[in-house]
Amino acid sequence: MDLKIGNRVIGKGQPAYIIAEMSANHAGSIENAKRIIRAAKESGADCVKIQTYTPDTITIDCDNEYFQINKGTWKGENLYQLYGKAYTPWEWQKELLEEAKKVGIDFFSTPFDFSSVDFLEEIGVEFYKIASFELVDLPLIRYVASKKKPMIMSTGMSTLGEIEAAVKIAREAGNDQIALLRCASAYPAITDQMNLKTMVNMAEVFNVPVGLSDHSMGSVGAVTAVALGASIIEKHFCLDRAMENPDSVFSMNPEEFSSMVKDIRQAQRAIGVVSYGPTEQEASNVVFRRSVFCVKDIKKGEEITAENIRIIRPGYGMEPKYYEEVLGQRALRDIKRGTPMELSMVGHFE
Repeated sequence: MDLKIGNRVIGKGQPAYIIAEMSANHAGSIENAKRIIRAAKESGADCVKIQTYTPDTITIDCDNEYFQINKGTWKGENLYQLYGKAYTPWEWQKELLEEAKKVGIDFFSTPFDFSSVDFLEEIGVEFYKIASFELVDLPLIRYVASKKKPMIMSTGMSTLGEIEAAVKIAREAGNDQIALLRCASAYPAITDQMNLKTMVNMAEVFNVPVGLSDHSMGSVGAVTAVALGASIIEKHFCLDRAMENPDSVFSMNPEEFSSMVKDIRQAQRAIGVVSYGPTEQEASNVVFRRSVFCVKDIKKGEEITAENIRIIRPGYGMEPKYYEEVLGQRALRDIKRGTPMELSMVGHFE
C-alpha cells in the first residue's frame, strides 16, 4: 500500500522520499533554522523535519538518578537540561513552515504529546512523524492517527509486537496512511547493527512503505536501504558540524547530504526495471558476440567441417546454435576465409 503526501506518492517503484531532519542543528537561532531549510532544498532533500516539544512537555525538571544520562553522546546531561538546549521554539514553527513553502520543500514535525499535536494542527502541518522512543506511547499514536493525516513511524528498539500494536491502534483510529522506518536508536549508530533485512520484513508483514531513519555517519546505510527497497530515507542535517549543538556530531553537512542524495538516485537508476536483452548502451556491442565464420577457403560442393568453420568473434555470422546443424553439409558456392557464414550458403547434396 502506498502513502500519499501532497501530490507525492511514496511506495514501491517510486523515487525514495528523502527527509532532512533539523532537530537541534539550528543551535538556538531561527535564522540558522531558515538557512537549514534552504540548504536542505539545495542539497536535494524532498522534505525538512523538525520536532515539536518543550522540556516540560517531554519530561520533568528533576535531578534524581532516573533523569541523568550516564553514557553515549550526551553522557553527563540531565534530560530536562538537554531538551532545553535541543528544542525548536514553538513560536518559530509557523514561520519555518512558511519558509519551507516559499522554497518549495515539504515540512512536517514529530509531536511528543497531545498539546504539540494540537499546535501543529493549528499551524497547518500536513503529516506527522512518530519518534522511535514514542512508538510505545499508544495514546499519542491514537491521537495523531485521529487527525487522518499520513504518519511515518520510526521503530528503533521496538519488538515486532510493539510495532504491531502501534500499527493496529493507528488503523483502529481510522488511519491507514502509515509508513514504518527501520532505525538504530543510537547516536551515532553503526551500520553493523542496522539489520536492514528487518526493514524488508516489515514491508512484508505490515504491507506499508518502509524506509530508514539513519543516525550513522556516511551514506552506506541509506544507499543500501534504498537498494533493498526503502521508500523513505531520513538523515540529520546540519549547516556545519562545528556549529555546536546536541545533534551536530551525527549530522550530515550540505555537501555530504547532497552526495548521499546523488548516490541514492543513482542506486535507484541502477536498480531499474526487469529487462532482458541488450540495453541501449549495449546495442552497439552485440556485433562482438560470437558467430559462425568461414576460417579456411571452401570450394563449392566441399564438405563443411570443424576445420573450415569456427565459432568466433565478431557476431556477423549465423548464431552458434546452428553450428552443429551445418557440419557435414556442403557449400552451395565458394566461400572465402573470413566470410560470415549464413544458412543459405550450405545444403545437402543428393
